[in-house]
Amino acid sequence: MTRWLEGIGREVLTWLGYIGEVMLLLWETLRQMKRPPRLRLIFSQMAHLGVDTLPIVALTLLFTGMVMTLQIVHEFIRFGAQATIGGVIAIAIGRELGPVLVGVVAAGRVGAAITAEISTMKVTEQIDALRVLATNPVGYLVVPRMIACMAMVPILTVFGDVVGVLGGWLVASGGRGISSYLYWHSIDMFTVVHDLTGGLVKAVVFGMIIALLGCYCGLQSPEGAEGVGVATTRSVVSAIIMIFCANCFLSMMLYQ
Repeated sequence: MTRWLEGIGREVLTWLGYIGEVMLLLWETLRQMKRPPRLRLIFSQMAHLGVDTLPIVALTLLFTGMVMTLQIVHEFIRFGAQATIGGVIAIAIGRELGPVLVGVVAAGRVGAAITAEISTMKVTEQIDALRVLATNPVGYLVVPRMIACMAMVPILTVFGDVVGVLGGWLVASGGRGISSYLYWHSIDMFTVVHDLTGGLVKAVVFGMIIALLGCYCGLQSPEGAEGVGVATTRSVVSAIIMIFCANCFLSMMLYQ
């Protein structure tokens, strides 16, 4: 019994230490943001982390919108509610599916890339070289990536929302005989601006989580080639879990 309680205590202390270290990195990052931004590094990260993620975001949201419509259109027609299909799809994607799926996709692609890059720099002692050159690693490595993620994840979310709604329209009009006017008119009738802006607020937070955890796991990666893989896996899993947790709290705050 005592060993079991000790094991639980060790796990709790480990997680509390992990959260504390992440919060300290966030605080240092916010402090470094007060300095003039390195625009060249920021734009380079925006192109690398954002633009290259567009195809997978498009595929993910396209098929999500199509499958959602495919699943609900029959029941809506059955109960005579086909005039609300477009609005329901737009609200679901704008509020929840768009930011969450883009966040998960970005955590898998962008978060892994950030962690692998920084952990490789640590293994090859490039981060130590930055300190020798009197360059703060947080300001040079973390700040540009966090700004890039916080800017690009909302843009990817808007792009994904549009693609998802278009996917729903393709199924509704092409496969189930719902008129295009009825689909788009229901979006105009039932959706409001807050359905999109609330999702964008979530996307900004998700971008911060992805960049912060990706950089933290990279900076704290174990030594050796195996450590790069361990840090990358830890980064992706942690970011996805935190995205779902943050989404729950943000939904309660934004849509109650």
